[in-house]
Amino acid sequence: MKSLKWQVKLGIILLLSSICIYTIHFFIFREPQYLFRILGAQLGFLPINVFLVTVVISLILKKIKKHNTLQKLNMIVGAFFSEVGTELIRYFYRFDKTYNQIQKNLIVTDTWTDTDFTKAQKQIREFDFQIDSKMGNLEDLHRFLSEKRNFFLSLFENPNLQEHGSFSNLFRAVFHLEEELKHREHLEELSRIDCEHLSGDIQRAYGLLICEWLGYMKHLKDNYPFLFSLALRTNPFDPNASAEIKS
Repeated sequence: MKSLKWQVKLGIILLLSSICIYTIHFFIFREPQYLFRILGAQLGFLPINVFLVTVVISLILKKIKKHNTLQKLNMIVGAFFSEVGTELIRYFYRFDKTYNQIQKNLIVTDTWTDTDFTKAQKQIREFDFQIDSKMGNLEDLHRFLSEKRNFFLSLFENPNLQEHGSFSNLFRAVFHLEEELKHREHLEELSRIDCEHLSGDIQRAYGLLICEWLGYMKHLKDNYPFLFSLALRTNPFDPNASAEIKS
């Protein structure tokens, strides 16, 4: 409401200023026909001016803002995978009874095209994961997530995170899993129903994490070949991956 009042006041001031200028022009030059002709020409151009300002320039500014936001988001996603995401995949697939069925389809290479990335993401979204929270070590997973809690909180405070819907869903799923594990005193002595509940939480975060990882790999391939090279050599799904270049 205060903003609207400020805009109304500004509009009145500008309108009165314009009237004063035209009035001064009339009394100095005494050329009413010329004055009305100029005024008519300016009024005729007004709709075009409004279109240029409100539509064209607005679209350009929105595109610039969107580009800058995407750049910031990609930096956030990059920091996440560098600090947490890639290692978290390794923790998650220890609970995956179907790991061997998806692993071979996630060996990304430098020959992958946009179609390959899209196809892989589609397969992951539609895949029926079989997660068993009793297969892996929940204590180790809890310890890892607890150590990264401050990092999660710092990301959560970033306003740009809300602009990336799928990554926000992943972040909430991982943070929720950490909360679930934190509120259990004895992770090695859980009931069958509780284990099934945690299996569902892990499955949710796991599937979202792989999809985001594929999107991140595509982004690196398209924009940062040197970072993509390292990401290929540290692929968590490649049993032969090594950061060292041996040949």
